[in-house]
Amino acid sequence: MTVLEFLLALLNDMFFALIPAVGFALVFNVPPRALKYCAIGGALGHGCRFVLMHWGLSIEWATLCAATLVGMIGVHWSHRFLAHPKVFTVAAMIPMVPGVFAFKAMIALVELNHRGFSPELWGMLIENLLKATFIVASLAIGLAMPGLLFYRRRPVV
Repeated sequence: MTVLEFLLALLNDMFFALIPAVGFALVFNVPPRALKYCAIGGALGHGCRFVLMHWGLSIEWATLCAATLVGMIGVHWSHRFLAHPKVFTVAAMIPMVPGVFAFKAMIALVELNHRGFSPELWGMLIENLLKATFIVASLAIGLAMPGLLFYRRRPVV
């Protein structure tokens, strides 16, 4: 993959990540002036995850890093624009939700119920369920990380 192909793939990934971020920001009643920041946060988070996965990091760890980045940026914007950090961060995290892995796990569960036990279906269920669970946990920890670091009563060190 050439550098130009990589940059085009990255821009494509970021563009298609900002669409659901804005959509969910509208659903969550985010103020209109904050919509562009939700879009930027969603694009940056998904783009960061794309780059880290391209460099060989697993999707779980890449999601944790990207969610932490979005959380940190959201805290910065919340101080700058005097809003709660969740205004900027929650909608930006939505594009990284592991819908495909959860769907594959549910399909495997339905197939297990319909056809009966088979090691392949069981393995598919467990693999996709664990992957979806760890990605959701990464999103939650990444979203909570700035609060754990910046809003403490006692210093970390």
